[in-house]
Amino acid sequence: MTNPDSPTRVLPQPPAMAQAQAHDAYAPPELPAHELLQERRFWKRLTWADWLFAALMLAIAAAVQILLPHRMDAYEVCILWGSAAAAIALGWFDKPLRWFIPLCIALAYAATQLYAGQMANGERFLLRYFLASQSAIGWLCALVPMAWLCYALGLLGGKRQAADAPATPLLRIARALAWAAAVAGFTGMLVRWHESYLLSPGNGHIPISNLYEVFILFIVITSLMFLYYEGKFRLHRLGVFVYALQTILVGFVLWYTFSRNAQQIQPLIPALQSWWMKLHVPANFIGYGAFCLAAFLGVAELMKLSRPALRLPEAEVIEEVMYQAVAVGFLFFTIATVLGALWAADAWGRYWSWDPKETWALVVWLNYAAWLHIRLVRGWGGRLLAWWAIIGFFITAFAFVGVNMFLSGLHSYGGL
Repeated sequence: MTNPDSPTRVLPQPPAMAQAQAHDAYAPPELPAHELLQERRFWKRLTWADWLFAALMLAIAAAVQILLPHRMDAYEVCILWGSAAAAIALGWFDKPLRWFIPLCIALAYAATQLYAGQMANGERFLLRYFLASQSAIGWLCALVPMAWLCYALGLLGGKRQAADAPATPLLRIARALAWAAAVAGFTGMLVRWHESYLLSPGNGHIPISNLYEVFILFIVITSLMFLYYEGKFRLHRLGVFVYALQTILVGFVLWYTFSRNAQQIQPLIPALQSWWMKLHVPANFIGYGAFCLAAFLGVAELMKLSRPALRLPEAEVIEEVMYQAVAVGFLFFTIATVLGALWAADAWGRYWSWDPKETWALVVWLNYAAWLHIRLVRGWGGRLLAWWAIIGFFITAFAFVGVNMFLSGLHSYGGL
C-alpha cells in the first residue's frame, strides 16, 4: 500500500513532449487578421442584383447601338460603351444608383415613346406635366427647396438626438425628396437630348452646351455626390448646408429661364460640335460639384468647431468627407483639363493658349493641389483647410461663371 504521507513521485516526461509543452507555453497569442485581409475579394462581394444591373446596362447599350446606328460614329460608339461600363461601376460602388440609373432611363424612354417622333405631341398630359424636359426640370426646381426645408426642420427638430443617431422622419423625407429631385433633373436632361433631335434632326446634341444646361447637370451631380456621402457617413444633418447651395442654384436657373428664355433648345455652335464635349464637360462638372460640396462642408466644420454643442457630425468626420470630396474633384478636374487640352489641339492646333478660361482652370487646379498637399504631407487640418475650401469655392465659381461674364477669350460662348 502507498503511504499517504510519502511524497508523490513524478514520472519523467519524454524529451519531445517536454519541448512541445515549453513551446506552447511561450508561443505568442494568435492575432486576428487585419480587417482589410478579412474582407472578401471584390468579385465575391457582388450579389445577383449587381450582376442583373450590369446585364441591364449592357442590354440598354446594345439596344441603343442597334436602334440608333445612324446617329453615332466610331468615337461615339466607344463613348456609349464606355458610359455603360461607367454606369456599371457606379452602380456597384454606390448601390442606390442601381435603381436610379434604370429608373431615369425608363422615364426618358417613356417620354420618347409619347413624343412618337413629333414635338407637337408635347401637349400630351404626361409630357406636359411630368416627362417633357421642362416639366421634369420644373419638378427639380420645386423639389430641391422642399428638400432643403425638410433638412432644416429635421436639424432644428432633432436637438435632443445625438449627431450620429438614425435619421428622423423629417430627415428621411428630405432624403427622399433629394432623390426625387435628382431623378427629375437627370430624366429632364435625357429627354432634352431627345427633344434636340426632334427640333433639328441633323443637329441634335447632348444637353451640356450652354450655361442653363450645365447648371442642371451641376445640381444633379452635386446632389448625387452628397447623397452618397450622406448614406455612407450618416450625414443627414449636413443636408441643410448642401441644399442651401442647391436652392441658390435653382434660384439662378429660374431667373435665367424667365429673364433670358434660356430653356429654349438652341443649335450647337460650331466650336462645340465635337465628341470631345461629351467627355470634357461631364468630367469638368464632377470636379466643380465636388469642390463646391467641399466648401459647404467647410462651413459646417467651422460651425461645429465654434459651437461643439451643435447637433452636427464630429468635426473630424466632416473634414474626412471634405477631404474625400476634394480628392474626387481633383481627380476628375485633372482628367477634364487633360481632355480639354486634347480638344484644343484638335480644334485649334495647340494644347494650351493661356486663354482666360484655361488660365483660371490652372489656378483652380493649383489651389486644390496645394490643399491636398497640405492635408496629406503636412498633416494640417481643422479651421485652415475649412477656410481654404470655402475660398476655393469662390475661385472655382469665378473660373466657372466669372470668366465668361467679365473676360473674353476662346471660351466666351458660355456667357450670360
